[in-house]
Amino acid sequence: MNRRSAAVCLSVVLLGCSGPERESTQAPPSRPAPSPPTDVRGEEIAYEVGGVRLNGYIAWDAARKGPRPGVLVVHEWWGHNEYARMRARMLAEMGYTALAVDMYGDGKVAEHPADAEKFMTEVASRLDVLADRFTAARELLEAQPTTDPSRTAAIGYCFGGAVVLHMARLGTGLAGVASFHGDLVPRTEAAPEAARTRVLVLHGADDPFVAPESIDAFRREMAEAGIDFELIAYPGAVHSFTNPGATEIGERFDMPLAYDEAADRQS
Repeated sequence: MNRRSAAVCLSVVLLGCSGPERESTQAPPSRPAPSPPTDVRGEEIAYEVGGVRLNGYIAWDAARKGPRPGVLVVHEWWGHNEYARMRARMLAEMGYTALAVDMYGDGKVAEHPADAEKFMTEVASRLDVLADRFTAARELLEAQPTTDPSRTAAIGYCFGGAVVLHMARLGTGLAGVASFHGDLVPRTEAAPEAARTRVLVLHGADDPFVAPESIDAFRREMAEAGIDFELIAYPGAVHSFTNPGATEIGERFDMPLAYDEAADRQS
């Protein structure tokens, strides 16, 4: 697979793009065609799993007609916050219907790493709960009138990256998943059906939370499972490199977190 950004990967898988067009023999237009108008909207949307209320956020482009591919956005270990919603709006502007999910319930958001770890552990230690909450969000997204339910993907950041990779390993039939600075250690073996899902991992080459051994093991796992995957490592980037607020958080709590504008743009 050629190197490509997450946006291009999702476009190829979901929007049916065939890649760069062949060179044209016609003269170029005198001025670039105007970009189609957009009307990106977002709203909170609640759903329930096992008696727990989950607070999601759905974004779509009201100027675009007809159903379009859907993308689930799974938050960092901080919880469903404005960062996850921002990514959902970006995807909506690109032509998807995007749902920022709530994996913790009641819209819980952590302000301190100790709380973030507690919230994350409560879900990650119960894989059945994790899968149920992800599946409920997927069903909600695919039920939207602006979503084509036959073309669904998922992206995740940090904790969310581990979540989408886990759901890919389960063989849930997602068209593709993209993990941004996520944990690569498997929590289950890849099912035979996992080969139906294309996997993109976007990793900070200097991320101390992901050991080199984990990267090697991940590559072997994907190859042995027959999964179409790509792993891109950005030199100098550490954990949470896509989050503009990561540097300030890292300094406040003395953690190896930092925003990397170049890696964020490329990924």
